[in-house]
Amino acid sequence: MFWKKIFKRKDENKEVTEEKAAVQPDPKSSEPEEPPKPEQANGEEAPQNFFQRLKAGLSKTRQGFVDRVEQLVSGRKVDEELFEDLEELLIQADCGVPTAMELVDGLRDRAKAEKITEGDELKLLLKQEIREMLEQYAQPLKESSATPYVIMVVGVNGAGKTTTIGKLAYRFKQEGAKVLLAAGDTFRAAAIDQLKIWADRVGASFISHQEGADPAAVAYDAVNAARARGADVLILDTAGRLQTKANLMAELGKVYRVVERELGRELDEILLVVDATTGQNALSQGKLFGEAVPLTGIALTKLDGTAKGGIILALGNELKLPVKLIGVGEKYTDLRDFDPAEFAQALFD
Repeated sequence: MFWKKIFKRKDENKEVTEEKAAVQPDPKSSEPEEPPKPEQANGEEAPQNFFQRLKAGLSKTRQGFVDRVEQLVSGRKVDEELFEDLEELLIQADCGVPTAMELVDGLRDRAKAEKITEGDELKLLLKQEIREMLEQYAQPLKESSATPYVIMVVGVNGAGKTTTIGKLAYRFKQEGAKVLLAAGDTFRAAAIDQLKIWADRVGASFISHQEGADPAAVAYDAVNAARARGADVLILDTAGRLQTKANLMAELGKVYRVVERELGRELDEILLVVDATTGQNALSQGKLFGEAVPLTGIALTKLDGTAKGGIILALGNELKLPVKLIGVGEKYTDLRDFDPAEFAQALFD
């Protein structure tokens, strides 16, 4: 199970009480979400069921990328012109220039070594190259023996931070963890209310200050509240900010330092939430947020809404940051650990 897999309790003999969340959608919420279906009530889901949804979620990318690859290579001889056309196609799919060049170089070498002369045979090789590249930078959420397990969530406005936090909290709750959500976004209108709705939905505890309060003060109180309440997991929201605003990025660094000081150790995860539909701008976000706080991974959202899912390759390959979570839908269970093999299979199937 997810929670027991990433978190090793200090007292291994202590039983974890399963808290079944009564998840009810709020009609007034600005982030509407359908409730879990009955088969999702225990946090588990048949792997094949999710794989089918992953395939469906990647349909736009498949049409904008894989189908075009098939059209490009079909009936053609393998030559330098074909490799150049393929490189251009990869760039158009938001793989990024360096990543596209690296993929094509690997493809060229393998085609030569395996004496492949027909373009139709390149598709399978490309799938293998993509899978191997993704596997270099894919990691699950970290394991820890410390409590509380702390996740700080950062990103620009509209990337899906609040929804990601809510789905993560639901996931932890279904594994029996005691979860505390902290409203560190004190500036955006209704941000505190939105996170409170999620906390109520999934049965998590909640802490906040008044709108306009110092986010670092919220972070300070959140760590101490997590300890006082015996929380297993603390998830800290932060205000969405443009990565080009130096003063706001400096503030983010202050929040991080306060949490680290109060914990007396490094945070378990600092996740950058990236909207897959933003394309190459995601690379700029990753670089500048990484300068403000020591990012540990990426949660890539809205993969079901883009035809340029190649950005997942560029994020790992160019930023050297692991993609840890992907979102391919609006259900509570549509935020999943990133599995490179499963992703490549769903994309090319």
